[in-house]
Amino acid sequence: MFVPSSKGWIQKYFDMIEKGEVDLPVLENHEVDTDHFIHATLGKTGIIYGYPNELLFAANLDLSKWTNDEKLKVLLFESHLFVYKATMQEEVFDQEDFIAALVHFYGHHQASAMTKLFGIFIKENPMEKLEGALIKRTNIKTSYKGSKLWMNYLNNFFIYIDVILFKDFLAYRKSSTLVNYDELAMNALTAITLAAHSDGKIEQAEQSMFDVFLASANLSSLQNGIATSRYKEGSSFEDFTDKARDNYLFKRFLLDLSAFVIYSNHAAEEREKEYLKVFCDEMHFTEDEYNTALLLTEQFVLNNHEQIAFLQDGSNLEKMYGNVSKRWVLILGRNRDRLAKEFQQSKELVALIKKSRSKELSKEEKEVVRTQFMDIVKTVPSLAIFLLPGGAILLPIVLKVIPNLIPSAFRDNEVVKDETAPAEPAN
Repeated sequence: MFVPSSKGWIQKYFDMIEKGEVDLPVLENHEVDTDHFIHATLGKTGIIYGYPNELLFAANLDLSKWTNDEKLKVLLFESHLFVYKATMQEEVFDQEDFIAALVHFYGHHQASAMTKLFGIFIKENPMEKLEGALIKRTNIKTSYKGSKLWMNYLNNFFIYIDVILFKDFLAYRKSSTLVNYDELAMNALTAITLAAHSDGKIEQAEQSMFDVFLASANLSSLQNGIATSRYKEGSSFEDFTDKARDNYLFKRFLLDLSAFVIYSNHAAEEREKEYLKVFCDEMHFTEDEYNTALLLTEQFVLNNHEQIAFLQDGSNLEKMYGNVSKRWVLILGRNRDRLAKEFQQSKELVALIKKSRSKELSKEEKEVVRTQFMDIVKTVPSLAIFLLPGGAILLPIVLKVIPNLIPSAFRDNEVVKDETAPAEPAN
């Protein structure tokens, strides 16, 4: 039995891999940049928001008795494992090298909560040291006394920065690449500040949100003071450092955070929508990346509003359902030709998509669809949004934007054209 709260759970995880109870597939990228592939895949797990939607490799485990802290801890471990495999591109997984690299990474981590961690546990073996580090990174120890709406969300919002930095560390294997945490955390707080100020006012919910983000950052008192001052007085794009623009994964994280601040607990105003477009221009994001970021946030809210109290805004949820479908059509429509080419090679997938129009797919059929879509994501990263929880209900939309796959009324190109027109993105 796998118990992530017990000592030795990492060794147990690898034992399950050896026994075939956890699938650790070979990750091969085709025609797509590794950073795009990593973001597209990890986006569906919830780790970008510091919340465990689902695990990556151990998805078949029974998580019903796990706490959110336990789920997030294992998800962080799996995200590092995924980045290692996607970056190293080795056919045979080198477990010892992975553990050694991750122990080295956390042994030099800059977050204040990690200070002297490995010195305390010096007599423990590498896996035990790593287990302690992951606990430190997924729990927030704070005196935060904000709204009760946030008390069930005191996980670490910024653990995704660890994943980004670990990928950079793998490329250079130098401790110098690890000193960037504080700088990235300050950049993230700047993005949050800009998004919160984009409508010209700071609401109480946004202030509470910022307090939790600040607690997640684990910065020094001096840096906390700077970030708090900027939040009160406002910030500008000039406050971003070069690292906010040079690292694609981090830059996408800033876009996702900005969309989360604006869309998570209220209906976005026009000024806020305009700000996001300006942000995308400033960071050189495409229209697809803009819509994918909003869709990621909206899907996260729709799938977690019952578990996360501060997301419970009924008036906003109804509008989001409509927005999700519109964004799906926009994203799929722009990638129609590439998708059609991929689907022509997967008759089983097309048959299941057709079936989903009239019948609920079985658990096994949904897993087949998910697996085959995962292969397509390697060439069309935007399609990873399908893999989000609840994405299966949108399967019929795929047929509407790829009419040549079926001899039905969906061949009406005028309808497809209207639904996929890119001129006006969904709100």
